[in-house]
Amino acid sequence: MGVETGISWTDHTFNIVWGCDKVSPACDFCYAEVFAHRLGLDVWGPGKPRRTFGVKHWNEPLRWNRMAQKDGKRHKVFCSSMCDIFEKHPTVITELAKLWPLIRATPWLDWQLLTKRAHRIKSNLPPDWGQGYDNVWLGTTIESNDYRHRADHLKSCPAKVRFISYEPALGPLDLLDLNGLHWIIYGGESGPHRRPDDSAWARSMRDRCKAEGVAFYYKQSSALHPGTNPTLDGAQHHRFPLDLVA
Repeated sequence: MGVETGISWTDHTFNIVWGCDKVSPACDFCYAEVFAHRLGLDVWGPGKPRRTFGVKHWNEPLRWNRMAQKDGKRHKVFCSSMCDIFEKHPTVITELAKLWPLIRATPWLDWQLLTKRAHRIKSNLPPDWGQGYDNVWLGTTIESNDYRHRADHLKSCPAKVRFISYEPALGPLDLLDLNGLHWIIYGGESGPHRRPDDSAWARSMRDRCKAEGVAFYYKQSSALHPGTNPTLDGAQHHRFPLDLVA
């Protein structure tokens, strides 16, 4: 569903579908899979269906856009928290086609499109993408140095904002080239099966971002509940990228 959210770096979440297929260690203890199973939805894994939504759901961002315009303040929308919008799945591909006109119809919303399938971004952008939509941020998840190649695919795509979700942080990411990136989100894993992070990974990324002019957002360290430890060395780091690329 499209909802206001507890995710600290956005204002709303919107999902084109629910369901996905795991592609790397970051997916091992996926919160979205657990939540879907609690609701009795069998939408995870290869060959499984994806849950879709009706008109009321797809109209929600239009309401948010009106709210943002009335307030004179842009809203951020994370898409999608319960799926991967660039998954090669027939239902996802069909629903993704409906997203682009919705994004064009909501100029007061900044859409944060996040994927682990960075190699599929470029081929799935709309024909009128050009140098990027003014209200779209493109991002990919990179949990450790082993997956830093995803950034190369992301950087090959023109975008107003390119960002990395270093969450769940499962290893150092010191080999990632920050050139061409605007924003890094750091987050340790949460939940009963969480894998520990190392504050040295976060410090290294914080310091590199500061030196290279990249916005750094520290979400949390590893803990049972999301948001339990939202500071690094006693300080909050909640920078956003638009001041760097405006």
